[in-house]
Amino acid sequence: MTTTTAGADVHNLLTDNPELYEARFPDPERLAGRWTEDCLRRYDAGRRVLDLGCGTGRDAAHLHGAGREVTGADLSEAMLAHARGHHPGPEYVRADLHAFDLGRGVSDAVVCLDSALLYCHTNAQLDGFLSSCRRALVPGGLLVAEMRNGAYFLGRTDLLDAPTVAKFTWRGTAYRSTTTLTVDRTAQLLRRTRVWTTDDGSPPVEQRSAWRLLFPQELRHLLATHGFDVLELHDGPGPRTEPPWREGHSPGRTTDADRLHVVARLTGPVPSAP
Repeated sequence: MTTTTAGADVHNLLTDNPELYEARFPDPERLAGRWTEDCLRRYDAGRRVLDLGCGTGRDAAHLHGAGREVTGADLSEAMLAHARGHHPGPEYVRADLHAFDLGRGVSDAVVCLDSALLYCHTNAQLDGFLSSCRRALVPGGLLVAEMRNGAYFLGRTDLLDAPTVAKFTWRGTAYRSTTTLTVDRTAQLLRRTRVWTTDDGSPPVEQRSAWRLLFPQELRHLLATHGFDVLELHDGPGPRTEPPWREGHSPGRTTDADRLHVVARLTGPVPSAP
């Protein structure tokens, strides 16, 4: 999901070019959508699903095809236009996950995949996200989220030691991305600098973004504070783990690897302060 911060350049090569995004991050088996549907079925979620940070609409369309009544929400108009044209079925709307209001009790489940939740960088933004989810959900509704695991970076540097390089070709042009990750411990952010180069003579493009690093117990506390009961919180298997999730795989019990997967149920009003 594309988000904005004050004074930031909101242009992004991938989110401004959704077909390029899908070429860079292919999911021909719809693994993320199938994992999500498995979570929803396991806890008997109702038909109405809100996919926050829906991006190109691939996962929203998969859930629609599974019989769900799906609303996909994103801040990027380019992504939403692509979703409507290439992945029809769901309703697609523009919304900012920091604070949104699509109606009270309009969804049986809220889905937030691929670290979209971590674009909430501050505590106020996290509170805004969870308050908005609570408003959108019916009592007993589910929140299903998948994201990076902040705890993975405690004492580990393998993802930080050297840039990672990815290469792929799209429409006859060879693209190369060089990505460097650094940890901003004061802000509790994982910052990403990505430099794009191509073989068509275009100048390099540098883009910066960041994810909030949330720790498992911190996430449990945030959810409980907003009236959610955590049903699952684990590091895999999931759609972006290695090995990846497959039908029939049971949720794990540890939170040590680099991804977090959470399923939580809205159990009631926000607990009062002690």
